[in-house]
Amino acid sequence: QVQLVESGGGFVQAGGSLRLSCAAARVISGSIFSINAMGWYRQAPGKQRELVATMTSGGSTDYADSVKGRFTISRDNAKNTVDLQMNSLKPEDTAVYFCHAKGVRSSPFVPLGDFWGPGTQVTVSS
Repeated sequence: QVQLVESGGGFVQAGGSLRLSCAAARVISGSIFSINAMGWYRQAPGKQRELVATMTSGGSTDYADSVKGRFTISRDNAKNTVDLQMNSLKPEDTAVYFCHAKGVRSSPFVPLGDFWGPGTQVTVSS
């Protein structure tokens, strides 16, 4: 019902920067009234998917300890978008990054659910 479109992944050398963007939209018709939380997760080969950063509609944020001070999440509630600015990238940041939207509603009384983007590859070389 809701599609998350990600952009901004790529290849960068250690110490470099990348910016990921994600936009949520209804697939067929209708609008999104609200999204409780939007954020980013990542999954490296052979590892479980892990939280990178999330932000609620009220502006509260949560970051993985490994990215604190290097990554910054931002969100536009009106546009249903979330960005992740990644600075001082390290080889261990290499992973597929997934956008996540939690608690999507088409109206105050109609929940649509939680949704994931298809993922975008981030590769950091040493």
